[in-house]
Amino acid sequence: MLFEVWAPRAGRVELHLEGRIARTGDAGRTGDTGRTGDTGRTHPMERDPAREGWWRVAAEAVPGARYGFALDGGAPLPDPRSRRRPDGPEGLSAVSDPAGFEWRREWRGRPLPGAVLYELHIGTFTREGTFDAAAERLPHLAELGITHVELMPVCPFPGAHGWGYDGVAPWAVHEPYGGPEGLARFVDAAHGHGLGVVLDVVHNHLGPSGNHLPSFGPYFTDTHHTPWGAAVNLDAPGSDEVRAYFLGSALAWLRDYRLDGLRLDAVHALRDTRARHFLAELSAAVDALAAEVGRPLFLIGESDLNDPRTTTPREAGGHGLHAQWNDDFHHALHTLLTGERQGYYADFAAEGPHALAKTLTGGFFHDGTYSAFRGRGHGAALNTLTTPTYRLLAYAQTHDQIGNRAVGDRLSARLSPGLLACAAAAVLCSPFTPMLFMGEEWGAGTPWQYFTDHQDPELAEAVRRGRRREFAAHGWAEEDVPDPQDPATRLRSCLDWTEPAREPHAKLLDWHRRLIALRRAEPALTDPRWSATRPSVPSDGCIHFRRGPLCVVINPYGHPAEARLGPHATDCTEVVAAWRPIDPPDPDGTLRLPPETAVVLRWRDL
Repeated sequence: MLFEVWAPRAGRVELHLEGRIARTGDAGRTGDTGRTGDTGRTHPMERDPAREGWWRVAAEAVPGARYGFALDGGAPLPDPRSRRRPDGPEGLSAVSDPAGFEWRREWRGRPLPGAVLYELHIGTFTREGTFDAAAERLPHLAELGITHVELMPVCPFPGAHGWGYDGVAPWAVHEPYGGPEGLARFVDAAHGHGLGVVLDVVHNHLGPSGNHLPSFGPYFTDTHHTPWGAAVNLDAPGSDEVRAYFLGSALAWLRDYRLDGLRLDAVHALRDTRARHFLAELSAAVDALAAEVGRPLFLIGESDLNDPRTTTPREAGGHGLHAQWNDDFHHALHTLLTGERQGYYADFAAEGPHALAKTLTGGFFHDGTYSAFRGRGHGAALNTLTTPTYRLLAYAQTHDQIGNRAVGDRLSARLSPGLLACAAAAVLCSPFTPMLFMGEEWGAGTPWQYFTDHQDPELAEAVRRGRRREFAAHGWAEEDVPDPQDPATRLRSCLDWTEPAREPHAKLLDWHRRLIALRRAEPALTDPRWSATRPSVPSDGCIHFRRGPLCVVINPYGHPAEARLGPHATDCTEVVAAWRPIDPPDPDGTLRLPPETAVVLRWRDL
């Protein structure tokens, strides 16, 4: 086989090919099967005359054989493009054949319009923390009505357990989860249940442990700085190959693992001053791959810029991503339900239910308005005539909004089941693409905390101290902040799969199923036109919004309320769904709501 590596600064490069064979899932352990052929030898590599800075050599190797590249006589380093790191980020690569997996299901894909996403972390979805264990729970998601599973990052990171955002090998799969074959089995099983799979990928930074990219070439630049230090080099000298590195990784996930889409982490941290932004280049390549493979593929960006260019089509001057997370919707809903008003919540809390109403009609709350948290104007207005509503994702909870709290508390730790039902109605009946965080559908009682498994003692202590200092500045006692390195922190964060059969979890689960089924059955709930949603905030602070013939009414308060829907409400034919028993509106259009409840109504004349 042909081994290649980009190392433009090296004067000499050698391939080290060993006889040890990696066994799937055995991170940190090795099996010695002896030596075959030319394994266990050093192979001098030659410069590729057709590609500047590239080295290559042909050598016989069996799948699983470990290998690395030695630069100018140094120790062997893992291949930046390797598909397997069986010994973790610091270990050597292993030969892997992505075409060797035998797929059992044909898959034509599932497009983004009409989707219901489910964010899932492999390491805590089950206590086993593997792809195979997670696959056993896929029938639950199919029955719930989910269309796409959105996996949090699965690239190799230190130790066995972590969030995955400190991965250093964007082409490889975390071995303790099950490695490349484990991911392929999971995707194949998901497709067998009619579920698409989206993968969260990180292009804006790499973690510190096992990050050998700077040894190979100018993968980072001091031209820009990010919260993680030097920026990924997307526009400085050498950036052509760096862009190709991350672009190739993205396409490999979609092509080789038959994924349906990618979620791009913190795209606002991708600093790029070139005429064609990296995101536009990536979206063009993904669209081309979709045409090649004959199934829909999409990109979802995470951005805090409120910049319409993120999802504006390339031909109209945008980056061309197919959707983006909308934190403004989350913040408006969160403050309405919890009353929190600290930090970036302050502007949303000041507007109360009007903040949520604004996001329902325009997407962004901050669309050029003043942000007190930032001390400046923020964002720009979406073009609601050309941007379909499904390009924004709506959610009440995400891994960030839970795990980045001091104790990783979910909404279920603070809100009643009725308020959780209100959140579900707002998300699942919104004009946007809804997303749930794992366990949200039954009001999981388990927290989701920040946990790590750094093997470097100094790094582990730095993370521990940093986490506690961060929250001590906000009034938390250091001893109350969970230790990220304590294995119990991860175990506390694993879902309890006995909960869905118990109350009040079972009722919440049924409520989510009903709302998702309603969304699937009612075309008005997936209508992509902004004009199809008409919100209103009565003087009592309740909120209701029309979606074609349906009207969603939410009372987030601990007392009964009256929503004045107008005289047309007398044409209401039925209460389609209600968290608590409720009577149809009075002849004058007044709907009386119990405390903390949500209802969906239907009108005869529409």
